[in-house]
Amino acid sequence: MFSVTVRDHVMIAHSFRGEVFGPAQRLHGATYVVDATFRRPELDPDNIVVDIGLASAQLAEVVGEFNYQNLDELPEFAGVNTSTEYLARVVADRLAGRVQAGALGAAARGLTGLTVTLHESHIAWASYERTL
Repeated sequence: MFSVTVRDHVMIAHSFRGEVFGPAQRLHGATYVVDATFRRPELDPDNIVVDIGLASAQLAEVVGEFNYQNLDELPEFAGVNTSTEYLARVVADRLAGRVQAGALGAAARGLTGLTVTLHESHIAWASYERTL
């Protein structure tokens, strides 16, 4: 299996509901380093997994929708604990939609998997893996 990973970052604010979150129930900020790893069993006709420039641009657009936003105020996240795990799935699903729409080029339709990892710090991160 071949893979290519592109990286970006996003700065958000949010709060959580539930005692399990302790002080994070209060509004706080987070800066995530975001990795998107694209996979396929065979290289495309150009001998690449995906166009890195297109993959980077699409990741930047997806995370850009949340950058400098208070997620508590966005209607799409109303009533949702926007945990790192949850946000990894949101980013992965939105990237998958862009792959399917052709935004990463026609050859990207041969991709078979995608993993998005949000790094909270150098010692903690969460990922969501899905098929394409």
